[in-house]
Amino acid sequence: MKKTTPSKLQFETLAVHSGTKPDPVTGATSPAIHQSSSYVFRDTKHAANVFALKEPGFIYSRVTNPTVAQLEEKIAALEGGTGATCTSSGLSTNLLAFSALMSAGDEFVATQKLYGGSAGQFRDTFSRSFGWTCHFTDPDKPEDFKRKITEKTKLIFIESLSNPQGVIPDLEFYAKIAQDAGIPLIVDNTVATPYLCKPFDYGADIVVHSTTKYFSGHGQAMGGAVVDGGTFDWMKHAKKFLQLTTEVSGYRGVIFARDFKECPYAMYNHAVGLRDLGMNQQPMNAYLTMLGMETLPLRMRAHSENAIKVAEYLSKHEAVSWVSFAGLPSSPYYKNAQKYMRNGWASSLFTFGLKGGYNAGTALVENVQLFRHLANIGDTHSLIIHPASTTHAQLTDEQKIAAGCGPDVIRVSIGIEAPEDLMADLDQALKTAKAKAA
Repeated sequence: MKKTTPSKLQFETLAVHSGTKPDPVTGATSPAIHQSSSYVFRDTKHAANVFALKEPGFIYSRVTNPTVAQLEEKIAALEGGTGATCTSSGLSTNLLAFSALMSAGDEFVATQKLYGGSAGQFRDTFSRSFGWTCHFTDPDKPEDFKRKITEKTKLIFIESLSNPQGVIPDLEFYAKIAQDAGIPLIVDNTVATPYLCKPFDYGADIVVHSTTKYFSGHGQAMGGAVVDGGTFDWMKHAKKFLQLTTEVSGYRGVIFARDFKECPYAMYNHAVGLRDLGMNQQPMNAYLTMLGMETLPLRMRAHSENAIKVAEYLSKHEAVSWVSFAGLPSSPYYKNAQKYMRNGWASSLFTFGLKGGYNAGTALVENVQLFRHLANIGDTHSLIIHPASTTHAQLTDEQKIAAGCGPDVIRVSIGIEAPEDLMADLDQALKTAKAKAA
């Protein structure tokens, strides 16, 4: 893991150049795929120093890998963080991010409008397996977050642009709540990506991603990332975060918050988190993600512009009862989009409701031709799904509605195709669904 220094380069340039340089030996311009489990040491002193964290180096690809390290440097540069740790998936990212901060019996406060996989993980597995209690809270009521913070609360978790409802919270307000409580604010920036939103600029302490989505962009590589903002004063709150402020087993004499001041959290996530939990990203996935990230600015621009056009079209369609998209002036989150998102864009993801309810929703996804019916977002292709019967099916009816995934809800991720073709496809599918329902 390499510390990232601030850059004056524009985002588009960083997307192409950060983290990757031509190979000094071969001259290869594309990043090498280091499909190696382990690495030879120069001598015994080198080996001892690397194991003791006294010298940077590669030991075993579960902890560090040269290809993955390049991706980590690129992600940290684009987010404006001091270091990053890549994982095998977005959900494993949550586990890594939390494990450095929490112990059994601890609590955290999270938005109730978030990705269904995260909601299930927070509600069930984290509680059952690790003894971490999540207090879900309405993101539109930040004062409720403040009221739910106790002495056992170790973090606040929100999404910069929620999946699937498109909630854009007041990031600065949440950052202030976390700061006053002496705990870090973790922001999942998957849907917005750093091209649209930079959570660190608004007071976030940690940023997480499912790199499977927009970073990769082509539906071919799984992964996640945790980014250290490098700003949280762990030693000031030493009694709350003992993993970072006391000696850790296996690293005698090392205190991460004291010895790695620029990126203590990222160092811990590598040296302890990946070492003990083992959710490392594979080098081939890292390579594919880096290729995808080179075109991230171009794709996010197309995603966002197309989504506005499709959302406007659906808002006027006779079969549609409502559209929830922060890019539309009618959205309650439009003001926050203007404040926190580049150009007021709201990415490619949004939901809409069908007048025909549950049956109309399932009929729609079965009759689209260009849209692909699958459980992913952020692809170059346009994607569609009925959350109530798939991604959020494990929730109760009340929980589905609270998460913005009621029976009439359709989620779309608008791709980079011609928007006119996408609107025509939705129109024919909506007409077919209506005819079948009748």
